Amino acid sequence: MNTSPTSVTLHLTNTTAQDVLRVARHDIQVDISAEVSEKLAEVRTHIDALAASETPVYGISTGFGALATRHIAPADRAKLQRSLIRSHAAGMGTPVEREVVRALMFLRAKTLASGRTGVRPVVLETMVALLNAGITPVVREYGSLGCSGDLAPLSHCALVLMGEGEATDKHGVNRPVPELLAEAGITPLELAEKEGLALVNGTDGMLGMLLMALADLDDLADIADVSAAMSVEAQFGTDQVFRPELHEPLRPHPGQALSAANMFGALQGSQVVASHREGDGRVQDAYSLRCSPQVTGAVRDTITHARMVATRELAAAIDNPVVLPSGEVSSNGNFHGAPVAYVLDFLAIAVADLGSIAERRTDRMLDPARSRDLPAFLADDPGVDSGMMIAQYTQAGLVAENKRLAVPASVDSIPSSAMQEDHVSLGWHAARKLRTAVDNLRRVLTIELVVASRALDLRKPLTPAPITGAVHEVIRSKVAGPGEDRFLSAELEAAYELLADGTVISALHHAQGK
Repeated sequence: MNTSPTSVTLHLTNTTAQDVLRVARHDIQVDISAEVSEKLAEVRTHIDALAASETPVYGISTGFGALATRHIAPADRAKLQRSLIRSHAAGMGTPVEREVVRALMFLRAKTLASGRTGVRPVVLETMVALLNAGITPVVREYGSLGCSGDLAPLSHCALVLMGEGEATDKHGVNRPVPELLAEAGITPLELAEKEGLALVNGTDGMLGMLLMALADLDDLADIADVSAAMSVEAQFGTDQVFRPELHEPLRPHPGQALSAANMFGALQGSQVVASHREGDGRVQDAYSLRCSPQVTGAVRDTITHARMVATRELAAAIDNPVVLPSGEVSSNGNFHGAPVAYVLDFLAIAVADLGSIAERRTDRMLDPARSRDLPAFLADDPGVDSGMMIAQYTQAGLVAENKRLAVPASVDSIPSSAMQEDHVSLGWHAARKLRTAVDNLRRVLTIELVVASRALDLRKPLTPAPITGAVHEVIRSKVAGPGEDRFLSAELEAAYELLADGTVISALHHAQGK
């Protein structure tokens, strides 16, 4: 029975990471609770009062950024909001992925629903209607500095709310925005005081990408444990270094203990491991085999730290100025993306290292001097056939790129807005490179799984463990076993899809009894 929710309801609090993933990746519908609509209407009365006042208030009756000193007359304020969105929608480059835009929009809707931004209920309702209709604004790769929020990406979304800009329908087809809105029964917004700024002043893009990366890395850490176990098994390594008494009691890092337990469990019942338990002259396996739990475990602990930051950010209501419970509207600096940017960069380092150790395990399986009697490059007829030689080249290239992507973005800063915004986080850039690094890691682990599966086939008639064997069977559903050289790229891409679509992780968790 399918018990997945059919919608996500926006409340004043308690939006979860899972809610974001459901909306961004699975097009779950969004509802607005009655308490949210009532709260927005109540808070809006404070904004209307300030707008009618003779006293200038930033974001309501003034210009923006370095132009904040200019008082804007009431007759020009609707134009001010339109001008803000049009001028800030200045992104360039390739459109970012649909799921990123949907996450960004939902997270901004979550903040609008908090009652801290001062928008009218109709602004939130229009944003939610856009999500539910599957209309996706076209957001360009470049434009955000990760400070004052993800200004350009959010402005491209706000422009579509106004009936302008670029957008695609639910099928991904780029169509005129007025046509898309009319088809969905959505009336374009005329923004009132404060609303333009409220739509663009948040860390929603970088946070959305962080939440999706964390979900992906949870799965890839589990896959890395089983791919490492398959490499240990295929290379006649020992499972004894993964025993629990060698981990948590001696070095109490939670991630290490979990990865060691995963690897130890994955190798139980292996005829391959049992075949050399007696009379094996090797004292220790190489670091890339023996230290796999220490590396993947450190990645897990990095994920845990990043998730703590993401959870805190998800609970935030980021805008500038912000409406306090007293009704006071106050400027602040909460839009600065440093907390999120730092962990995005930290994860990129961990991802690069996890791919690096996986590539080293793969290379050992291909080298007859180190692979314990496996044929060179696992070729059918080494010399005539090259086997998996160039698959490792591809893997090495991916690892090299991830090392470059591990260079942090958040240590950089370029002043903007006539030096008013003189220190920025570049968190959007950290998020964009992390997305690439995570996908590269998925490809690195794909290659290790394909190579290890072939190596295990070459150990027949010895059979792998039930858990490693289950993953081996999934790989074999799309990739043939050992034989003469054949077109390898298509097989690697087919195996990659098994990781990308969740087939491998589902089979692994089923075999583990999860």
